[in-house]
Amino acid sequence: MTLSSNIAIALGALSLLLGVWVLLLARSRRQHARRGRDLSAEARAANSRAEAADARALAEEMKRKTAESSMQEVATREAELLDELRHLGSARLPALGLNAISSHHPVPGLLHKSLAGSEGAQLLDAIPEVVSGIIRKERHRTDAAARAALRGATQESQALSYRLQTYFMDLQHEFSAPLRLTQSLFESDHLNEQNLRLLQKAAIVCGGWPGHVRKDTRVAEVVGSASSRLRGFNRVNVASRLGSNIGVVGRAAEPVAVVCAELMANALEHSRDDLMVEVSLIHTGSGSVCITIDDAGKGMEPEDLARGRRLMSGEEGEVMLTEIGDPPSMGFPAIGRLVADYGLHVSLESPSPYGGVRAVVSVPENLLTSIDENVTPPSVMAPQPAVAPQVHTRPAPADSPPPTPAPDSAAALPQRRRRFTAKTVNNDADGAPKALRLDPEQTGAMWSDIESGLASGQSITDSE
Repeated sequence: MTLSSNIAIALGALSLLLGVWVLLLARSRRQHARRGRDLSAEARAANSRAEAADARALAEEMKRKTAESSMQEVATREAELLDELRHLGSARLPALGLNAISSHHPVPGLLHKSLAGSEGAQLLDAIPEVVSGIIRKERHRTDAAARAALRGATQESQALSYRLQTYFMDLQHEFSAPLRLTQSLFESDHLNEQNLRLLQKAAIVCGGWPGHVRKDTRVAEVVGSASSRLRGFNRVNVASRLGSNIGVVGRAAEPVAVVCAELMANALEHSRDDLMVEVSLIHTGSGSVCITIDDAGKGMEPEDLARGRRLMSGEEGEVMLTEIGDPPSMGFPAIGRLVADYGLHVSLESPSPYGGVRAVVSVPENLLTSIDENVTPPSVMAPQPAVAPQVHTRPAPADSPPPTPAPDSAAALPQRRRRFTAKTVNNDADGAPKALRLDPEQTGAMWSDIESGLASGQSITDSE
């Protein structure tokens, strides 16, 4: 074997070894590549599992935080609801009770504005409404019971006062005593009249009727009888511009008298004792009669004036007894009740021409009537129509014709009648008046005229 053959064999063996090595190397690479791919897949799977675990952990954390937030919100809402319940019991419901007495007391709302619109807030707001309805029903029930009790008590007292009034009238017709005792009798009668006025307006406020039964009465006599019921009646000056035949129908005569009496009483009470209350009666173009009452007092505050107008408008219905003050002021509520029942109209204005308050009572035409003066002569106690003032004219020249008298001069107006003639007082030579000699017959006639005037002015029958 030659060297070349040995070299060839060696090269062939070497080539074979290289080929085997290459094959083994390729196989190893394929194995390593497969293992790498498997490892990469395992790594990706591990990463995915790790990400999923992280996501689950994050979700759990979010759930935990959400649960904690919900629990905190529930706790906050529970605390707010507890605060609202405490606020409802300590502030809102007590304020609701005060508001039921007077609207000047406001009712507070929710304590936490964040609850507005929620179901809990609706339930909390529904509770005061329910309680308010219960309070109103209970107040009306209690007030109705109090009205019934007071009405029954005043009716019995009114009946006794009417009987006492009749007794005084009989005594005035039959009584003959010294002047001091006679004055005491008149004062007792007047005190009974004042007490009867207080009972009368209390009965009217409680739903009762005025209690007097009258026949058709002249407007001037109605106003005069109203002023005679008041303490300080001598401070009331009545000026009538009505005809003597204008009267009020019987069913409305006493209500008109009550309204005028309460307005004049208010004017007397709120003005000084040395100030007069001016009352004027006029007939308007619409057919109604207006009774104007002016005082020179200090007037009324805007709030009091507005409240008085509201109470006397007749639109309030039944005024609660708890709303008329303590001590109770029943004048304006009584007027409002009569205005609503009889169709009168009462207005208040401040200030009056004298700086006080002006009250105007308008009696509609359907409550007026005509009274025959020959059949029913006017009472001597009633104010007479005012006489027009005399106008002083300059004397006409001698060569001028005498003026023609006007057809409706002052002489044609109704004059004040006198039921007795005044005696002339004779004077001595030195101008000193002689002592006035009283004629027993004339004195008896004068006393009879006064009694008949009182009887005609009152014309009252006992309602009980």
